[in-house]
This record gives sequence, structure tokens and C-alpha cells, in this order.
Amino acid sequence: MKKPISVLVVSMLVLTSCGAVRDSVVNPFNWFGRSKSEPVATEANVNPLIPKRRASLFRKEKDESYKGWEIAEVTQLLVERRPGGAIVRASGVTAQQNAFDVKLVPVKEQSNETTLTFAFKALQARGPVGSEASRTVTAAIWLTDNQLAGIRQIRVVAANNARVSRR
Repeated sequence: MKKPISVLVVSMLVLTSCGAVRDSVVNPFNWFGRSKSEPVATEANVNPLIPKRRASLFRKEKDESYKGWEIAEVTQLLVERRPGGAIVRASGVTAQQNAFDVKLVPVKEQSNETTLTFAFKALQARGPVGSEASRTVTAAIWLTDNQLAGIRQIRVVAANNARVSRR
């Protein structure tokens, strides 16, 4: 008889202490605390009369736009499916040798919900014309499945031609 009563008393003490453990540091669910709302700095809180960056005699503003020119001709366009998306790879021939920093630049004006259009551009320095093999360049871009949703064709445009890959 003493055992069941002592077990009952101990279990009641343990159960009544759960309320105190709920708010204590011992409970791992309380280690990060509850979320709180905080104000976010927006443009409305910023004074428009104060410049964001100080002007300096030694620092110029960076122009983030790409200054490449379209290459002469696109010779190959491959869309390689990969898990999570696709790699669009294009090869082409430039007008002169010494092309560098080759990119596929998205053209928003010619793209729509079913077509993605890219301009095949490169930074090109004046140089000799040379053979076609010495003027061949390749660029690639990664597109995710979300970017490819609803896209039926991918188009790469150069100065003299364009290539299209359709599903």
C-alpha cells in the first residue's frame, strides 16, 4: 500500500513541476525564444537629401552593364538537360581574333512566356582576322527548372544569324 501511494505522490510532483519547466532554460524548446516583430528600415525612413555614398575624387561609380558586342555568327546551340535545370551552350565565330569575356546576355525585349532570347556577346579587341578555328568562342548559361517552366524555345542571336532550339 505504501508503494502505490508513494508512486502516486512522486508522479503528482513531477507532473505539477512541468509548468515550471515549460518556461525555464532547461527546456530545449525555449533556447531560441519566441519570435518578435521588429521594424525594418525602408526607403521612407531614409533622408533623400543625404547621399548614400560619399562622392570622392578617387572613386568613380561603377557601370554594371555589359559592354560586349555581338559576335559575327552562331554556329552551334545545345541545350543539355541536367537535374534541376539545363545548360544552354552556344558556340560561334567572331569577326576578329582576341575576343574575351564571352557571355549569353538575356534580351528581355525579344523574350516572352514561351521563348527565351539571348544575345551572344563578347568583348573584342582589334586584331588580325585569322582562321575560323582561332576565332571560335563558346559560352554557356545555367537555367533552372523554374526559369524553363513554360518555355518552348530558346533563341541565341548574333550579328549575322540566330539559332533556335525547340522542345
